[in-house]
Amino acid sequence: MPVKDNSLDKEKCLELFLLIGLDERTARNTIANNKVTANLTAVINEAAVTDGCSRAVGNLLYTVATKYPANSLVHRPTLIEYIVSSKIKTPAQLEAAFSFFATTGSENFKLNEFEEACGVGVEVSVEEISKTVDDVFEENENVILGERYRTNVGDLFAHVRKRHPWADPKVVKQLIDAKLYELLGERTAADNEKVPKKKKEKPAKVEEKNIVISATEHPSEEDINPFSIFPKPEENFKVHTEVFFSDGSVLRCCNTKELLEKHLKVTAQKVLTRFPPEPNGYLHIGHAKAMFVDFGLAKDRGGLCYLRYDDTNPEAEKKEYIDHIEEIVKWMGWEPFKITYTSDYFQELYELAVELIRRGHAYVDHQTPDEIKEYREKKMNSPWRDRPIAESLKLFEDMRQGLIEEGKATLRMKQDMQSDNFNMYDLIAYRIKFTPHPHAGDKWCIYPSYDYAHCIVDSLENITHSLCTLEFETRRASYYWLLHVLGLYQPYVWEYSRLNISNTVMSKRKLNRLVTEKWVDGWDDPRLMTLAGLRRRGVTSTAINAFVRGIGITRSDSSMIRVDRLEYHVREELNKTAHRTMVVIHPLKVVITNLEAGTMLDLDAKKWPDAQVDDDSAFYKVPFSKIVYIEQSDFRMKDSKDYYGLSPGKSVLLRYAFPIKCADVILDDDNKTVVEIRAEYDPSKKTKPKGVLHWVAEPSPGVDPLKVEVRLFDKLFISENPAELDDWVADLNPQSKLVIPDAYAVPTLRNATDGDSFQFERLGYFAVDKDSSPEKLVFNRTVTLRDSYSKGVK
Repeated sequence: MPVKDNSLDKEKCLELFLLIGLDERTARNTIANNKVTANLTAVINEAAVTDGCSRAVGNLLYTVATKYPANSLVHRPTLIEYIVSSKIKTPAQLEAAFSFFATTGSENFKLNEFEEACGVGVEVSVEEISKTVDDVFEENENVILGERYRTNVGDLFAHVRKRHPWADPKVVKQLIDAKLYELLGERTAADNEKVPKKKKEKPAKVEEKNIVISATEHPSEEDINPFSIFPKPEENFKVHTEVFFSDGSVLRCCNTKELLEKHLKVTAQKVLTRFPPEPNGYLHIGHAKAMFVDFGLAKDRGGLCYLRYDDTNPEAEKKEYIDHIEEIVKWMGWEPFKITYTSDYFQELYELAVELIRRGHAYVDHQTPDEIKEYREKKMNSPWRDRPIAESLKLFEDMRQGLIEEGKATLRMKQDMQSDNFNMYDLIAYRIKFTPHPHAGDKWCIYPSYDYAHCIVDSLENITHSLCTLEFETRRASYYWLLHVLGLYQPYVWEYSRLNISNTVMSKRKLNRLVTEKWVDGWDDPRLMTLAGLRRRGVTSTAINAFVRGIGITRSDSSMIRVDRLEYHVREELNKTAHRTMVVIHPLKVVITNLEAGTMLDLDAKKWPDAQVDDDSAFYKVPFSKIVYIEQSDFRMKDSKDYYGLSPGKSVLLRYAFPIKCADVILDDDNKTVVEIRAEYDPSKKTKPKGVLHWVAEPSPGVDPLKVEVRLFDKLFISENPAELDDWVADLNPQSKLVIPDAYAVPTLRNATDGDSFQFERLGYFAVDKDSSPEKLVFNRTVTLRDSYSKGVK
């Protein structure tokens, strides 16, 4: 089927958006978002301003398209009429209208109450505003005189708006500016100087990262507690979603009083959520966000969270994945209330499917997958859609008993084939699969679909908040329709944006291809954003949870989070937990000529920058001998002002040891490659060089330092968003993994075990890999100290 060219439609939409007064940048950003484009186009048509309108009206209509409460769509035309007629003309009035309709939902309301709530007809004179501005300035005069033009005008504006919420904001701003000038006069040079930022004090070590809020800021409740946006279980009687049918009818989804009371009695009004992964692959960092939302909400409200395996497809599930999911959930710090499987409810699901047929809301269909696709594209009913109920009941029983071949029949829900929502096109409820189920055994040869089972199991488990990512938003209509026609309790459904991170892929299909085609070394390859891979790389669950909390749980569906942001939280965590040590990745031999052969000094090195002298546990011993090794990148034949490494005739400080001065350089036969440096050390430490180098020494004469393997990892893909590319595999970064087999480490690292994390001074954070053996340790670089430090290592 040819792909439709939407460029002409987009150009028409752009022209339409410009006609209502949007600036070109906003208009172009809007057409890049299909959802907002559809909403705004519908609003413009409802307002009958396709020939254009004033910019003020257009901006208000744009706000309606992006912020209007979804539970009150039936009243949107009323609001639009008030905007076009200029009865509502300010952003403050519009916000008040949103609040009014969000509370009202689809219920009837009185116009006079609406107008009163939105300040319709209220005119605030310039004189009234001017008097209030005078009062506000008088009350805050001392602060204004002290701050002068650095005064927070927004605070002054808020004081005025509090007393006159329906005042024209432009007039308020003009009067405040005029009053400032009257009180302060012309700006001086001092007014234009930037105030130097105060250095932040280093916070004390704590288990969790504190969020520091400036005294002048007023964080929203959502910033402090991201779960504050969710309603209480006892509030789940309001209309949350409306399903519009092609015949003009509207289903306003909500719980009856009886259903809600029964639910609350069972749950004791506790919050119940669920984390429902499919056991068909390893969890990735996107699942970490889902866990934070599901388990986090339950924990915040003193509730409970199920770990429910969505195991409706017997061909995809593996015990390996089930075991991994349970183990990784606990590693992430979450404790499930109960572990369940969708297959635990197969009997109840089957009985409800029979009831669905009896009520005339499902039928047995014989169309092939290709025929179903074709009929959906044409919005045509299946020829078997209106078969007698008794006939569908008989055929569904035949399906259950294995009397019909696989692929010859399905049970479909009788929804709305002419709907504007393709997820109402008679979705499949059951299909035949002659495959034993890993959890349920061989009892069944018919298996429910996700669209049928998910919402019903949510209801059977009395889930209060069913939370999922935005790609499931269009399924909300089907979710509520099915529970409504079966007369079941309806959980509160809310979608949040999925987590998209730069320079990687996170779809299970793509991850599976990388693993099965051996582009990476298994599901726990440290370059992957699987949670197993991140753990193996040395990333902690604390850092992942801090990262997820930091990005929030908003509904913004177009954001790409740079991987640097995750790395920031990893550094923050490891800086507090990983003790310091020294490893030389690319060793260059240095002979200390003025140290007697066989001399061995045991020096104290700090595990932590703030180690106290009287705390023996904060130090470790490092040997200093005649042969030491430094990084090859820390030596140059020619010195420069901005170079702090070693060069002929120059001194550097060996960290925790002594200053050394390069006296001679031994070159290879090519007369270019440096193979050895001869240096003298200053035992008195009177020399005060600027450069400080890490190093490793021979632990005893003629014995090499501890050899370790170091693996340096970089971004897996070159492009920020490889998933957008047709040939995304070709975008793999050939330098994403670099193995250094013979790095040198200090002797104390010999006892490191799998998972231990360290900061290799000046190089980055590293963790012991599971490939380590008694003969050789293997370290994975978790993250660099800073980007600038990585240049000398790669």
